[in-house]
Amino acid sequence: MKIAIIGTGNVGGALATKWAKAGHEINLGVQDIAAFKGRELLDNPNTKVYQVVEAVAHSEVILIATPAPVAVEVTKSLGDTSGKIIIDAMNIIMNRGPQVFKTTSEAILANTQTKDVVKCFNTTGFNNMVNPVYGKKAIDLFVAGDSEKGKAAAIQLAKDAGFAECYPIGGNDKFELMEQFAWFWINLAMFQGQGREIGFKLLRR
Repeated sequence: MKIAIIGTGNVGGALATKWAKAGHEINLGVQDIAAFKGRELLDNPNTKVYQVVEAVAHSEVILIATPAPVAVEVTKSLGDTSGKIIIDAMNIIMNRGPQVFKTTSEAILANTQTKDVVKCFNTTGFNNMVNPVYGKKAIDLFVAGDSEKGKAAAIQLAKDAGFAECYPIGGNDKFELMEQFAWFWINLAMFQGQGREIGFKLLRR
């Protein structure tokens, strides 16, 4: 896939690295090509940097992994997203997010052309994107959204990043549940003292 990464910090950087090594074409979308966080990502294979609009134009899939408060501003900066998939990896934490929206995914949908918006890669820490393996097993991810095309792309990219499975949990009405699940992980890791090296796996009897 041709993937635009908007947000080259911990989450965007980890996934850019994993996907580049898996053979995907990575187009980093930044405001300033000469000076941006994560410049070392250009050392990865299959990775180039562009202004945001150009990165989107060159890509089929867009990952947004920026701070939640700028979700609307970032979405408006993407340019024409018609026919493209947007994967939202953001979370509104402690009410810090785009005003008037319950979730970042809803903010994206209200400010872009495509309706192929899904939420994924938001329910665990970036350390688990760097290494999702615990012992001999990899942890799982989850995805929500009405877009079947978007969910299929996110599931494939989760597996390409090394996760065991990525389970669809419903449509756009489950965006808020996904953000609550993220807060559940954050609460356990940060506030209940479990530490970042924890992850979730769906088990069957």
